[in-house]
Amino acid sequence: MNIKAIRSDEVYSKIMASSIDKRNDIYRYELMQPFEGKWACYHIPLKAPQENGYDIIMASEMLGFLAPTKVDESQKESILQLSSNEFWDRCQKSIEKSLGCFTEQGIDLPIKDYIFTILLANPESPYTILNEGYCGDGGIPGYILVWLTPSDYTMSRLPVALAHETNHNIRFQFEKWHNDITLAEMMVNEGLAENFATYLYGEENVGPWVSKTDIDTLNDYIKPIIREGLGAQGLDNITAYLYGDEMAKMQNYFPVGLPYCAGYACGYHMIKYYLNKTGKSIIEATLRPTSEILKEVEDFWA
Repeated sequence: MNIKAIRSDEVYSKIMASSIDKRNDIYRYELMQPFEGKWACYHIPLKAPQENGYDIIMASEMLGFLAPTKVDESQKESILQLSSNEFWDRCQKSIEKSLGCFTEQGIDLPIKDYIFTILLANPESPYTILNEGYCGDGGIPGYILVWLTPSDYTMSRLPVALAHETNHNIRFQFEKWHNDITLAEMMVNEGLAENFATYLYGEENVGPWVSKTDIDTLNDYIKPIIREGLGAQGLDNITAYLYGDEMAKMQNYFPVGLPYCAGYACGYHMIKYYLNKTGKSIIEATLRPTSEILKEVEDFWA
């Protein structure tokens, strides 16, 4: 396996030292272009054909990344926090460790080349605030992103977040994404990823998308609502179930009466139920068809 880090600290330092009119293009072609294959899957061009059109700059801001025009002297300390070789080595080792869980069991992963980077998050983005300062995306095999507002807490969470995103990277090499995905299918994917992360790093390191939900609220309030919505399809219909009403409203989707990341928390406990019931390891479960997993957890909803 070939794993390549795109050193964002070096690019951010270059952006910070440049004039404001050059910052977007440095960001586009030095930090985002290595991920062009990923952005193409989302139909996001590096540069829009017309001025102020939709492209990677606008998409980055919508996702909660720090806009390149805001990478100035005020970000010097944040960039410095991303600048140690030990930090990047620790991130790379998390991805290596995650992939190794599968390859060491003789599982042949179709994707052999992986690239990753750590981006600065917009600290004022509601997504950044709700997710306690960090978030990630590993949905397109071969590409892994995490973005954060650097702090002792968020930096310590990165290996766990990278394990979660690497699990997505692996699963989607075998279970193909489709745009009409159901809520139940998404919960399987997210539940597998977070159970894998805690398998490697311990349940005490479970993400805020799970830890913020107590078990009584899950069983008494969340599960009955989610059970009714398991067949909902498409991101416009499942966002409120997965991320909660607050995030859904930010994207102009309909609320369903759920708190922050209710679907993530429910998916985590659903997959934990599956693992306990079947005796399968999280490595085995990651490669199992969604339909098989859902059949085994029908009594989770009883």
